[in-house]
Amino acid sequence: MSREQQDALSRTALGVFRLNGQFLAVSERLAEPAGLTAAWWQVLGAVLPEPLPVAGIARVMGITRQSVQRVADLLVREGLASYEPNPAHRRAKLLAPTERGRAAVRRIDPGHAELAALLLRELGGQEAFDETVRVLERLSAALDVVERAGRPEPVTSG
Repeated sequence: MSREQQDALSRTALGVFRLNGQFLAVSERLAEPAGLTAAWWQVLGAVLPEPLPVAGIARVMGITRQSVQRVADLLVREGLASYEPNPAHRRAKLLAPTERGRAAVRRIDPGHAELAALLLRELGGQEAFDETVRVLERLSAALDVVERAGRPEPVTSG
């Protein structure tokens, strides 16, 4: 690997780490008036389309099952989600949002829409926004391929 390639990887990683921090901060601000945290919103958002097992949520979000389990248990305790039977797996219950959970997420929608509009304008329009999404998705997919292939052995001399 050339120094230029290593620098590109380092700049990419640092940019993504900063972006992650920025998204977490803005997500906390958006979620707070709805009585949610960014993590609660993230897990609820994952199960809005359909109930999922905790392991499935973790896979979609790219975080550990244990982290999702802690949040899921809190959401259930707060009445924002419930565990339902999973026809595909007796022990791995499905997490589903309750009506109260769906209502909390709906309260975030106006701020979410405003942020999307501001980012669209700042990025230069829908085409540029879509390209940004495509590049991030491509980077994520490439990392998935690299991870599945296994880490290359370090190069040693002599």
